[in-house]
Amino acid sequence: MRGNVIDLAVAVVMGTAFTAIVTSVTKGLVEPLLATAGGNSEFGLGFQILADKPSTFVALGPIISAGINFVTVAAVLYFVLILPMTHLKSRLVKPTVKADPTELELLAEIRDLLATQRAAKTEQLDNR
Repeated sequence: MRGNVIDLAVAVVMGTAFTAIVTSVTKGLVEPLLATAGGNSEFGLGFQILADKPSTFVALGPIISAGINFVTVAAVLYFVLILPMTHLKSRLVKPTVKADPTELELLAEIRDLLATQRAAKTEQLDNR
């Protein structure tokens, strides 16, 4: 919670491992499903810029897969790490609310300020 290096290292390793899992799921499951939705069975979901050149095929499947990877990893990191940590932090760290001073405390403070002002004026007059 305070920027501990070990906690950060564990989070990076967990994020990397989870990213690998999500990437393998999208490559093994989502991309084949997207390829079946594509019009061209050879290339999958996408479109050809020039009809006679296969190298001008714009594949949309990997782009959609990368988007799914990002959203999935971001959602898991938010709901598994950030949200519980924020909730825990709010429960452990209680904000210190300073109570409003009472009328008696305010009057005593005013009295003390007036006394110091009178003493300063008296000292100025004595120095003349």
